[in-house]
Amino acid sequence: MFRPGLVAAAIVAALSFDTVSAADFEKNIMTGGPQGTYIQIGRDVAALGKSCGLTLNVQQSAGSLENFVGVRNRRNTQFGIVQSDVLEYLKTFEANDPEVQQAVRGVRIMFPLYNEEIHVLARADIKDMEGLDGKKVAVGVKDSGTFLTSSLILDILQVKTGERVPLNPDAALPKLLAGEIDAFFYVAGAPAALFKNNPIDGAKFHLLPITEAPLLATYTPSRIDGGTYSFQKEPVDLIAVKAVMMTYDYDTKRNAYQRESCKAVSEFSSLILNNLDKLQATGHPKWKDVDLTALPPGWQVGVCVKAGMALDYNPACKAPETATQQPDGNEEYLNLLKERLKKK
Repeated sequence: MFRPGLVAAAIVAALSFDTVSAADFEKNIMTGGPQGTYIQIGRDVAALGKSCGLTLNVQQSAGSLENFVGVRNRRNTQFGIVQSDVLEYLKTFEANDPEVQQAVRGVRIMFPLYNEEIHVLARADIKDMEGLDGKKVAVGVKDSGTFLTSSLILDILQVKTGERVPLNPDAALPKLLAGEIDAFFYVAGAPAALFKNNPIDGAKFHLLPITEAPLLATYTPSRIDGGTYSFQKEPVDLIAVKAVMMTYDYDTKRNAYQRESCKAVSEFSSLILNNLDKLQATGHPKWKDVDLTALPPGWQVGVCVKAGMALDYNPACKAPETATQQPDGNEEYLNLLKERLKKK
C-alpha cells in the first residue's frame, strides 16, 4: 500500500528552502531513470538551452514523487517532470495536513507535455487486471510515479496481489523473464526504450489491456498500436496519465536564488514555446504529442512561466562556443610557419 506519511515527511523537510547567491547559481531538471522518456525529454530541453548558451543539468531520479519534492528541496533545482496525478494525490491530504497544503500551494505547471501510457507487462496466461489477484507484481520503487500510479490503480480496482514488489522497471524486467515475478507496472510514454531495446518473447509475455470503467474518472483512455513493440503484434487498449513539466512559484523580491530561478523559468519557457516545432522534429517522438493547451485539472501556471511567454520577452542568449570561434590547431601552425618564412 502507498504510505502518504513518507511523502508528507519529505515535503515537510522541503519547506526550509535554502537561498544561494547569484554567483553560485546553476540550473537543474529532475527527470527519471536512464532508459525512461523523462530523461530524454530533459536532454532535449537541455540541448535547446545549450543552443542559447544556457546550461541545464539533467538529473536522474526515481521519478515523479522524488521530482516533486526535489523542486521544493534540492539546491538549484528549478524544474521537474512529473505525472499529473501526483498533485491530485497529494491534494487529498490538504484538509488534514497544513504543511502538505503549503507545499502543494507553491507548485506550478510550466507546460503540459504528453500522455504516458500505463504498461503492465505480464505472463501470457494473465489476461486482464483482475488476473493479477494473488500474483507477485512489481509496482515500482518508492517515490516513483510508477509506484504511485500502480498503487492507486490496484486500490481502485481492489485487486489483492499476492505481493507488491518495490522494483523499478529496469530491475523488474529480468525478474519477469526469469519467472521470479508475474507482472510489473511501467508508466512511460510509448515507445518506451526499455521494451524497444530488450528481447521479450511475445509468446510468453504481453501487455495487459486496462479498460475498467472506474479508472476512467482519473485516467485517459489510450491505445498502443500493434507493432510498437516487437513482442506486441496486436493493438492493446489501456489508459494514460499526463506528464507535465513543473516548477515553483518563485518570488523575485525574496532573494537572489528566487530571482535567478524565476529568470531561468522565463528563459526556458520562452525557448520551449518558440522552438516547439524544432523539438517535435528532432527530439523524442513524444514531443509530437504535446498539446500546450491541455492543462490538467488542478494545476496553475506560474508567473515566471507567463513572463517568458510574453511576445516581447527575449531570453538572455549568448552564442555557444563553436569551432569557428577557436583557431584550428593546424591553421595556427600554418600561420606561424608563414610568419617564420617571411623573415628569411
